[in-house]
Amino acid sequence: MLFNTAEFFVFLAIVLAVFYASPRAFRRVILLIASYVFYLSWNYKFVVLLLGLTVVDYGAAIAIERAPASRKKPFLLISLAANLGMLGFFKYYNFFADNLAQLLRFPPHSWTFSIILPLGISFHTFQSISYVVDVYRGEQQAIRNPVDYALFISFFPQLVAGPIVRAREFFADLYAWKHPSQEEVLRGVLLVTLGLTKKIAFADQFALLSDSYFQHLSDHPGGFAAWSGVFAFSMQIFFDFSGYTDMAIGMALLLGFHFPVNFRRPYLAFSITDFWHRWHISLSRWLRDYLYIPLGGNRYGRLMTYRNLMLTMLLGGLWHGASWNFVIWGGYHGALLSIERMIGRREFEKKPPLWLYPFRALITFGLVYIGWIFFRAATFADSRYVITQLFHGGKQYQAFVPRWMMYMTGASLLIAIVEEKFEWTERLSRGSAWAYAAFMILLLLTIELIGVTEKALPFVYFQF
Repeated sequence: MLFNTAEFFVFLAIVLAVFYASPRAFRRVILLIASYVFYLSWNYKFVVLLLGLTVVDYGAAIAIERAPASRKKPFLLISLAANLGMLGFFKYYNFFADNLAQLLRFPPHSWTFSIILPLGISFHTFQSISYVVDVYRGEQQAIRNPVDYALFISFFPQLVAGPIVRAREFFADLYAWKHPSQEEVLRGVLLVTLGLTKKIAFADQFALLSDSYFQHLSDHPGGFAAWSGVFAFSMQIFFDFSGYTDMAIGMALLLGFHFPVNFRRPYLAFSITDFWHRWHISLSRWLRDYLYIPLGGNRYGRLMTYRNLMLTMLLGGLWHGASWNFVIWGGYHGALLSIERMIGRREFEKKPPLWLYPFRALITFGLVYIGWIFFRAATFADSRYVITQLFHGGKQYQAFVPRWMMYMTGASLLIAIVEEKFEWTERLSRGSAWAYAAFMILLLLTIELIGVTEKALPFVYFQF
């Protein structure tokens, strides 16, 4: 079930109705059953994997808490081996097997298997790892109720593509659960509708263009087509992932859970450092706390800081997918972050004066824009081709990105600038009923008039 289908909204309505009609003592079980039904609807065979990892991490955390300090580490290693082992096999085995075959001059795909990537494995393994590591560090108590822990891992609003929620955030809501207020319900409905609009009316429109370009590069030669194709994907991935996150946060809010913000207008960033404070914030936070800081962070001098930044971003790139293009994308951002550190950390974390801000934001977007080529292109050869085409004359496809879509992008930019200053969407749910109703009608009309509804397109991050 995709979030952008009628089938899912029927499922959500049933879950909400049953959840609030049931006695409070049964609500956790209802959410757990609903989450597993959601997972089973995709591929029932992999439910054993989800259950297995849940049992391993549930037991490992309790064992870590009970064991003396000198005997905690083996249980942590068991948990890490289980999660990273499963993630490594399903996501990276074929990638490394293919590269090894090429290195040893064996025929391609000599040792590969036909492997289906389990739903949301990149997200729920990272969530599990953060929980077990926090218990090991003494920052989180081990959860004794298996239903509670299983719900934490499988909670359907964020099971597939995040945000990556910390255990202390989730269980704070679970154990002190309160019925959402009227304002929270209105905000939840607004976020779900806004996220659906971003996906169907914006992301999917740009997806049609970016797919047309990147899947048929030879059919669209020249600089104008290249700039247009990469621009289309830049808009697609933002609206797609931001839309999914809005829907996940909104659905969680309707159920009484408060997820952290995962996007904060990233294309208004004034540096690459600022970009990663705004884009996929829960992943950036995870990489910082469970990879960058354990590697040493910035505690051992400049060279070690640059090394740690590069390693963190290289692994962050590989997390997104088993491809050298993702490694290059991660390394590219690691290099940019290191360069900013060389110039001066405060310079790239402190907001520039108003007269300089647009130039800094434009340069940052340009750097991010180039990086998206490696993220989207199927191979390194395709990436190299697109980059060369950016600076090649060739044919002109003046209608590659329709004018109305450029107007739509410009309007979105203005809305983002206003939101940056006034946080107006936050105010809608607690302000005038007329303003709220007018905005909701506008969103629904947008979906109806320009939404791509013939076929439900998957979210970009579902593949991770």
